[in-house]
Amino acid sequence: MIKTMEQSERDAILAVADLMLTAAKTAPKGSGRDTVVAAVVTGEDKDKLRDAMLEFGRECGEDFIIRDAGNVDNSECVVLIGCISTPFGLGDCHMCGFENCGAMKKAGTNCVFNVTDLGIAVGSAVSVAADHRIDNRVMYSAGKGALRLGIFPEDIKIIWGIPLSAGAKSIYYDRNPGAVLR
Repeated sequence: MIKTMEQSERDAILAVADLMLTAAKTAPKGSGRDTVVAAVVTGEDKDKLRDAMLEFGRECGEDFIIRDAGNVDNSECVVLIGCISTPFGLGDCHMCGFENCGAMKKAGTNCVFNVTDLGIAVGSAVSVAADHRIDNRVMYSAGKGALRLGIFPEDIKIIWGIPLSAGAKSIYYDRNPGAVLR
C-alpha cells in the first residue's frame, strides 16, 4: 500500500481534532465543574456549517463572516467547543455584572465561570493543534453558525469554531477581507 501525503495530512488533521477535544475536556476549570462540550464537524455537516455562516454573514452584512465561511469550506474539519449556560450559584459573586445568579439567568447571559472555562478549553485545544503543526484559527463566525444549526443542546449559548487545515501555507493568515464567497 502507498499512502499519499494528502491522505496522511487528512488522517493527521482528524487525529489532532480528537486530541483537541480531549484537551478541551481536560483543561483546568475555575470551579472544578465541567460545563465544556465539544464536537468535530466534517463532510456534509461541515458544508451545512459553511452555509449557515454564509447566511449569517449576508444577513448582517459582514464580509469577514463570509470570508470565514470560505476558510471553513477549504478546511478538513471544524472543532466546535462550547459551554453549558449554567449559573455557578454563588450568592455574592457579581463577576458577571449582575446582582446574583438568578438575575444573570433572567437576563439570558452567561456565568463568568462558564465563559472563563470555555476560554481555557479553547486555548488548550489550539495549543494541541499548534504542537502538531496543524493550521487553525479560532472563529466566532463558525461558532455562530453552529448555534444556528443547533449542533449542541439549547442550553449552550456560546460556541467557538476552530477549522483545521494542513498545507504549505496556512489558509487562515494573510486573509484578504475582499476574497469572500458570494
